[in-house]
Amino acid sequence: MAGSELVARLRTAGCVFAEDEADLLCAAAVSGPELESLVARRVAGEPLEHLLGRVSFDGLDIRVVPGVFVPRRRSEALVHAALPLLRPGSVLVDLCCGSGAIGAAIARRTPVELHAADLDPVATTCAADNLAGIGTVHTGDLFDALPPDLRGRVDVLVANTPYVPAGAVADMPREARDHEPRTALDGGADGLDPARRVAAGAAEWLAPGGTLLIETSRAQAPVLVQVFGRAGLVAEAGRDDERDATWVSGLLAP
Repeated sequence: MAGSELVARLRTAGCVFAEDEADLLCAAAVSGPELESLVARRVAGEPLEHLLGRVSFDGLDIRVVPGVFVPRRRSEALVHAALPLLRPGSVLVDLCCGSGAIGAAIARRTPVELHAADLDPVATTCAADNLAGIGTVHTGDLFDALPPDLRGRVDVLVANTPYVPAGAVADMPREARDHEPRTALDGGADGLDPARRVAAGAAEWLAPGGTLLIETSRAQAPVLVQVFGRAGLVAEAGRDDERDATWVSGLLAP
């Protein structure tokens, strides 16, 4: 397939960075037929990251597979919000971990006792690969997945909970809407149902002085600050304009 033809096909399909994507797909394919298959799947809307089997996240190559949420650059902000709160040996829990990218990025900078959990076994299988040798992965619904002996010991709890309002999922780009699990996107009527569940249970698991960090949107942040407060946490919103990222942090007072 000629390079110009490939770029044209990708651009027609709506790929904004068609030239870059063409280079990546050509590098990933070992034969002409494989390249044609990859291009056809990309034109049909599959995420580039699923086709390549990887995504760059905070300087790491993170493995991703079809059916697993692709970590966004904005989630790197959770990594950098968590790092000042940790010391070597701290207990870190990554809920709704997906591929395990957030936990992996934190653990490469600070040696921690890392536990990651997700409801989706496809995600936790992927996360186990990315966290091999640096963390333990659990499958289950939020806190139900965690070992009981973590209660009251968690120094930092990070959660990239789904926060797209249910009614807005249909308006998302098709690569997310059609190829990423709805459970990783749909946050209920106002997008905050999973975050409310995490906030409600966090105090039982955090150590005194521990912190909960949840990614959210700028519009949702004031509501989530109130949710954290009602859960007994001292809450504030954080913002990273470079990454277009918003989060809310909640401190369990010592």
